[in-house]
Amino acid sequence: MSKRKDVEAKTEELVMPLIDEKGFEFVDTEFVKEGNSYYLRVFVDKPGGITIDDLESVSRPLSDKLDEKDFIDEQYILEVSSPGLGRPMKKDRDFDRNLEKVCEIHLYKAIDGEKEIVGLLKSYDKETITIEIEEGNEIKIDRADVSLAREYIEF
Repeated sequence: MSKRKDVEAKTEELVMPLIDEKGFEFVDTEFVKEGNSYYLRVFVDKPGGITIDDLESVSRPLSDKLDEKDFIDEQYILEVSSPGLGRPMKKDRDFDRNLEKVCEIHLYKAIDGEKEIVGLLKSYDKETITIEIEEGNEIKIDRADVSLAREYIEF
């Protein structure tokens, strides 16, 4: 397991009891280096949206637990936040929530000259995502080829 994945997995173990206790939804954890700084980000949500007070109620005890366990060698900045409007679909529950909704799929490599596909999310499994790009015309995309999947938001 890579160091990044190890830090993310250990952080998830620490944060899950805090999130469950409050009735929040765990969305994701990421440990990334941006510029000269490392960031440990934990994304949480709840029906109706998460508030700053909700985020603080997770951040403070999580910070204490991370200090106690001390398994991250690098100095880092802890951020506990909402996934926001452009919430990526990473886990099956994310895809479940977006079934029959218009979604945008960004690809690592183009399919028929397109690296971004917008359409109705019809189904998914471990290997593929099926998008209806126009009525009666579906495309099946390998999940391994997807760089980003999220609900389509028209501005």
